Amino acid sequence: MNINWEELKFSYTETDYIVRASFHGQWKDGQLVGEWTEPFATQDKILPMHVCATALQYGQEAFEGLKVFRGVDDKIRVFRWRANAERMQRSAVGLYMAPVPTDLFGKAVKLAVKKNIAFIPPYETGATLYLRPLLIGTTPKLGVGPGWDFEFVIIPSPVGPYYKSRNAHTGNASIPCQTFIVNRHVDRAAAYGTGQLKVGGNYAASFRGTEAAHLLGYDCLFLDSRYHRYIDECSAANFIGIRGNEYLTPRSTAILPSITNNSLMTLAKERGLKVTRRHIPLEELATLQEAGACGTACVISPIDKVIDPDKNITYTLSSAPGPVLMELRQALQDIQYGRAKDKHRWCTIIN
Repeated sequence: MNINWEELKFSYTETDYIVRASFHGQWKDGQLVGEWTEPFATQDKILPMHVCATALQYGQEAFEGLKVFRGVDDKIRVFRWRANAERMQRSAVGLYMAPVPTDLFGKAVKLAVKKNIAFIPPYETGATLYLRPLLIGTTPKLGVGPGWDFEFVIIPSPVGPYYKSRNAHTGNASIPCQTFIVNRHVDRAAAYGTGQLKVGGNYAASFRGTEAAHLLGYDCLFLDSRYHRYIDECSAANFIGIRGNEYLTPRSTAILPSITNNSLMTLAKERGLKVTRRHIPLEELATLQEAGACGTACVISPIDKVIDPDKNITYTLSSAPGPVLMELRQALQDIQYGRAKDKHRWCTIIN
């Protein structure tokens, strides 16, 4: 294995093992009855699947994303895996899939880390081990309806920063600012659809907006699907705004509840910031001192501008990462890398 950790991008790099578990059951009186197998590690990265599997025919699929850090003390820390397990369980219920029990999810995470320990990047390289838990329906089914067989997989991959150099408008190449462009002609998710679930269909539905923005050198800012007035998501990340002593983030039934955003809100409250979750009109960007996109992949990516082409308006925020968001980003990463006390017990140390 010869990996240049500092040059890693946020892309797939194959490791030695994935981890799998299977569910086989049946529907009885509206309830899914069955059992999960124990998770096991395998070097086979190919899943045999029937062409009529419900994941392929009807999008019965959910996934997660979490990171593993090698700390300043050389200990291995997994960040908030239980929150990922709970979110995947909500996604599973929303798509009539078998939820992965928390204990099984935890066993699979720990097994994936231990079997791929050599792929956890060294401290201070800017890289981490990313885990992608995946849940798919495998029942062969042509008639419309949920299946009763499911496969749970954890796919590890060492990754670099999500945003590295594209659209870098600052002298700080490691944390570049991003410019977003508003798209009122593509909806990422409906208000009472699957927006609050982490399912592949939400991301596929966003591609028309995100790829059009990328061709222009920007990222896509999605608005609410009903009025096209309120901020929903920054591409595939939550939105944060800072105004004075206030931490603003959207409240919406179409937004994925970000574990990173939840963690940052906790840290913001501890620092005396007022945390507000509500509908945020797009024009309110003009009143903010800082803004950013947040998520597992990017942690916090500062926003310097938001372009509204339909109204010929550009909201200019900051030409450099703002002090409040960068302090929160640092505080979160200090916990993840073992540089600060983990008083919320967010990290699980893998021996």
